[in-house]
Amino acid sequence: QVRLGESGGGLVQAGGSLRLSCAASGSIGRINSMGWYRQAPGRQRELVARVTSGGSTDYADSVEGRFTISRDNTKNTLVLQMDSLKPEDTAVYYCNAITTFYTYWGQGTQVTVSS
Repeated sequence: QVRLGESGGGLVQAGGSLRLSCAASGSIGRINSMGWYRQAPGRQRELVARVTSGGSTDYADSVEGRFTISRDNTKNTLVLQMDSLKPEDTAVYYCNAITTFYTYWGQGTQVTVSS
């Protein structure tokens, strides 16, 4: 089993930055990829960014060039650096870890961007 805990959300003005962290514990050696998803009110959960165990990254078009995902395997931490934030980035952000058989989710952290 993998346990995920997010931190770093909050309220920021448009154009500002936030840094989200996700601490992974448990059977972390079985994780193939990790990522960040977000869900705004009334909308479906969507992929923000993900990184594979080999280091390949993938971003949603809406955040490309503004967000950076990184994974520190020595600290078992996933980080999402969010710059040039926009009001439409407002959502609950969830950390995600995928193993061969299961997908795990954190509890989520709220990000609110004011205009």
